Amino acid sequence: MNGHVENSFDETNDTSDIDEHSNYVEYTDEVVLDPFCNPEQPVLVNFNDVSAASFKIKGGIEKTPCNFSQMSKQYGMNIYFKKDFLQYTGSFKERGARYTLLQLNEEQAKKGVVAASAGNHALALTYHGHLLNIPVTVVMPIVAPMMKVEACRQYGANVVVFGRDFGETKQYAMLLSKKKGLHYINGYDHPHIVAGQGTMGLEIIDQVPQVDACIVPVGGGGLIAGVAVALKTLKPSIKIIGVESERSTGFQAAMAAGKPVYSHVGQTLADGLAVPVVGVNSLATAKKLIDKVVTVKESSIALAILRLIEQEKAVVEGAGAAGLAAIIQGCLPELKGKNVVVCLCGGNIDTTALGRVIERGLAAEGRLIRFGVTVSDRPGGIAELTKKIADMGVSIKDILHERAWLQTDVFSVMVRCVVETRDLDHAKELERVMRSNYDHVEFWLDQ
Repeated sequence: MNGHVENSFDETNDTSDIDEHSNYVEYTDEVVLDPFCNPEQPVLVNFNDVSAASFKIKGGIEKTPCNFSQMSKQYGMNIYFKKDFLQYTGSFKERGARYTLLQLNEEQAKKGVVAASAGNHALALTYHGHLLNIPVTVVMPIVAPMMKVEACRQYGANVVVFGRDFGETKQYAMLLSKKKGLHYINGYDHPHIVAGQGTMGLEIIDQVPQVDACIVPVGGGGLIAGVAVALKTLKPSIKIIGVESERSTGFQAAMAAGKPVYSHVGQTLADGLAVPVVGVNSLATAKKLIDKVVTVKESSIALAILRLIEQEKAVVEGAGAAGLAAIIQGCLPELKGKNVVVCLCGGNIDTTALGRVIERGLAAEGRLIRFGVTVSDRPGGIAELTKKIADMGVSIKDILHERAWLQTDVFSVMVRCVVETRDLDHAKELERVMRSNYDHVEFWLDQ
């Protein structure tokens, strides 16, 4: 691929027109419409589209495993994990990206494509653009993880870092599309993207023909739309269940309004689901095929990531773990005894955040807790406390003494501890012992 790498913009977003071969254009508020995502004329993706995509991308995409999980007994259902985080770039996005690139005509393939993305869509598009010798430009927001920015560059993409948020990033990508004649590819709503993502559904029905329900994380809606078309066509009785983070509920808002509407997006572990306005084609395709959409808490997502690491030996990002989070949180009691496929759709979790997420998961499960106890400040007071903790098989991670802010007598000290327990029951037993032996106890359980 002959693309060159552009330097990043600074945070002022101050740009100007350069020569015709540059990927820089002047940033304006001009409204540039995506001809493939028209709210007035949404495109309904059908089963033939998904079948065509499956035939086209065969050989260029991994057919990822859909394994029976050892968590099945724990939750009272037969759980199968569709492990699409095992794609080369770490997410399901490769399906739609490759199919869309293969559908370009010769002239457009020579000119190249452009997309706005902070992560997985950019990685998938640049990787397959490199394989197919199609120039790819990706516009990424300033907050995009540097690891993903550098990965796109290594695949040979023209990388432009621009925008304080995704809105500015997309606007700039649309301006590039118009002024440079590049084909803009919406990562969750281009009809070919939706059809490509639907190939996961074809694999699921082939691997688990007895499936009763499929749980799919929902961001912009492209994955659940494509998968629902494939599964509902081949097995109309199947239940399609979407999962959103409590901090990004755009799809439920759109379902209620009957059209895509703006929905506030907060900071979330499932950053891949943080889409303020869902796709028009995705919504139109999926709204009559989805049986239920549920919302999960951040603590449940963290716990799902932890469970997958410990029990499945799988490192999955927050968006990819959202489906399991719905089961852990008890959102789907109707699936007890059923055959359930959970889509683990992405594994590109930021390595700097992984440690924090694991600790959040441990806290959510009651295995990492904090408490404070007021003990005697005379010799042996703290030693007695630590002995009681050790006798229970609890491990101390951190300990801190406070004297100046106590309201009790001056011969006492507040000891604040962070400890590891086996499980929530063990943590509650520790609390009982502490309260039975000390008058002043503060206990925090993340429940």
